[in-house]
Formats: sequence, structure tokens, C-alpha cells
Amino acid sequence: MILIFLIFCLSDVSAQDKVFSTALNKGEKVSYDLNFKWGLLMMRAGEATFTYNSNQSVPGATSRYRLTFKSTKFFDGIFKMRDTLDCYFNDDYKLIYSRKGSDEGGYYLIDELWLNHGANSTQVRSKRYTPTALKIDTIMTATGEVVDMLGGIFLLRGIDRTKLKSGDKFPITVAIGRDLVKMTFIYQNQAIVERDNVKYNTRYFKIDIYDEAFESSKTSAEVWVGDDDNFLPIKVRSKLKLGYAEAYYKDSSGLKNPLSCRIEVGK
Repeated sequence: MILIFLIFCLSDVSAQDKVFSTALNKGEKVSYDLNFKWGLLMMRAGEATFTYNSNQSVPGATSRYRLTFKSTKFFDGIFKMRDTLDCYFNDDYKLIYSRKGSDEGGYYLIDELWLNHGANSTQVRSKRYTPTALKIDTIMTATGEVVDMLGGIFLLRGIDRTKLKSGDKFPITVAIGRDLVKMTFIYQNQAIVERDNVKYNTRYFKIDIYDEAFESSKTSAEVWVGDDDNFLPIKVRSKLKLGYAEAYYKDSSGLKNPLSCRIEVGK
């Protein structure tokens, strides 16, 4: 479930000259509700919380972007999940190290990535292991910049939304385990998202994902990003082989800018 939510991250943005996360504020905290939808059935699956702070615990890093996820008590009975993902960035907003720790009902798994960014390519060392066994230890190389499942959200929020044009395409590469997953974001238009009697002005993207976890590569997922200077994802919808995964913005604190994309609260 958490992989599906994070799959909208992006990196090598071709429709803009340079991407850097000026929208993020050190000290911010943003939470999302995650849901599983199958036909008319909608179940709350868990909650994800993002935080961004100064951090120098990794050599060369100056900040850390963290995600924590926990499944609901009801979903724990189906598939319990407790995940923590950490991304460490340098002063140039380059991802240099990431770590994902998963507790899936007593099964513990660690994923680590070390990234070395060159002029035209990125080398990634990927390591996956449990407390008792090494599962993956490999080196991959890709043209352009590469991010992990979480690090791309950092870059996504640095897009200059005022320059977006319908049809703009954003090719991406995401390192997951021993795979480099290719995706393409396609900007569509402005749109209004409504949930619990609250409306948001957003920028709407379709996402093509070339991975067997999805029903098809074309429009595998969609994301609606708040149309203000925070550029926060408001809604994410991913097509699965069985049903859909949906994530909705819940609340936030410490944002750099007012959440002016929020336009109406129902009485």
C-alpha cells in the first residue's frame, strides 16, 4: 500500500530547466489518509506522515525528508504495516542516501540506497536485507538523475507550476530493490478536488508506470497537487490489479506558505 502511494514521485524533469524544493519548509509536517477502494467498498487502510528537518547524521547531508506509515487496526488484521522511510539530501538538493525500514506483521526488512550523481548518469548501490539474511546487494546505473520512492516527492514540489502547459511530460526513474522503474508524468489541467466538504484548487497529472504491480502502464496512477506555493499533493489515485489505492491530504503544520489552494469549508 505504501509503495502505491509513493509511486508518484518524480526526478528528471524535462519540461523545466531546474528542479529544487523551494516549497518545503524545515519543520513542516503533513499527514495523509490512505484508503483501499474495491467497487463500492472503501476502507481506510492507514495514515502516512511526512516531516522535513535539518539533519547532518549522514556524511554530506544537510536535511532529511521522512515518511512514517502505519496501517489501521482493522487493516492490521489483513496486512499489518509499520514503515519508516528516510531520505538525506545535500545542499544542492541531491539525494545521497535513503533507508526504508519495514515491519510487516513481524517480518522485518531494510532497503538502503547510496546514490552517486555524475554529469550524465547516476550510480546506485541497492541493498536489501532482513535481520538474518542478505536479499539484494547490487549496483545499477541509469542515464540522468535517479531517486527512490520518497525522494522524488521532494523534487515534485519544486516544480514551477506557473510554467506548466497541458501535455507537458516528465520522464522519471525510480530505484526499487534491483529494479529501475520507468514512469512518465503527463500534466493535464487545473482541477478542483472535494473531500469531506472541503474543496481544493489543484494541478492534475496522469502517470504512466511501467511495472507489473499495476493493471496497465497507461494512466496507472493520477495525482492532484495543490495549486499554491506549497505544491502539496492533495489526492493520489493508483489503479491496482484489484481495486484502487487512494490517498487524501489530512492536515499539516509548519508549512512555508499559506494553504491558499483550500477554497471552501462546508458548514
